[in-house]
Amino acid sequence: MPQRRSYGRMLVVSTMVGCLEVALAVVVGLLYVRTQPPPNHPVDWTDVTAALVNFMMIVAVIAFLLSLVFVLPAVALADLIGRRVGGRESWWWVPLTVAAVAAPPIWAFASYNHVETRPVLVFWAEATASLSAGALIARPRVSGLGRRVAVWGTAVVAGTGLLGALGLAVGLLPSYEPPAIGRQDVPGTWVDHTSGRLVFTPDGRVTADGVGEHAPDDDPSGPSRRCSGSGTWSYEPGHDARTQEVRVRVPECSWSAWTVGGTAREPRLLRDFGRPGPGKVYELRKTAGGS
Repeated sequence: MPQRRSYGRMLVVSTMVGCLEVALAVVVGLLYVRTQPPPNHPVDWTDVTAALVNFMMIVAVIAFLLSLVFVLPAVALADLIGRRVGGRESWWWVPLTVAAVAAPPIWAFASYNHVETRPVLVFWAEATASLSAGALIARPRVSGLGRRVAVWGTAVVAGTGLLGALGLAVGLLPSYEPPAIGRQDVPGTWVDHTSGRLVFTPDGRVTADGVGEHAPDDDPSGPSRRCSGSGTWSYEPGHDARTQEVRVRVPECSWSAWTVGGTAREPRLLRDFGRPGPGKVYELRKTAGGS
């Protein structure tokens, strides 16, 4: 004789699945960040960890509410329809009923805020898939289900993080490398976010116009002062892409060497300032017409 369905247990398991889904997304997101150019501000991992802890607490509350409002009614409705239509409960009714239960609030919100149809359909499909996963995993009438989900779900999240870190370490995942430019790529106009600029010419001359100079405590968006003048430049290839430099000599300006960052499609010239180590970064980007 099958066990009676425990909706309380199903609520707990579905909430757990929602939290594990978000944890897995966070791990994948952190691995993806390692393949992208670093941010202009140093990352305080203590603050990041504290933010993640608070974030997961909020996620747990949201997962509980979503399970209560969508998952439990969808499973109950799926069981009812399965018994009425086929004479027995069928798992494949679950995603259909989840989609049906989630549709009214999603489309009502989209209609009220005049959201285009395509992103609404994508969000509806993603929400249906996520909620259906929680419902299908929490639905079986088996003992020890919560413990199994906790153990195996945590193993999947930790395993993804471990394999991702291993992939970065051995090069299977492409960890970020600055683009390898050559001397021929430097000439042109490089600007900051306020239109301060360095203009390089192929004959080794450079003109600075309102380029920022930063004190250690400055924010990248607000330099202590800006300098202008004319001088010379040279390209130093270094040992690899990480050590290449563009050396700029302008008597009116205190900086000399700029490192290379960004991507091959959108290269950047960078200057670090602030505390030793991963400090703050001031960057210039090459304008589209500056080649």
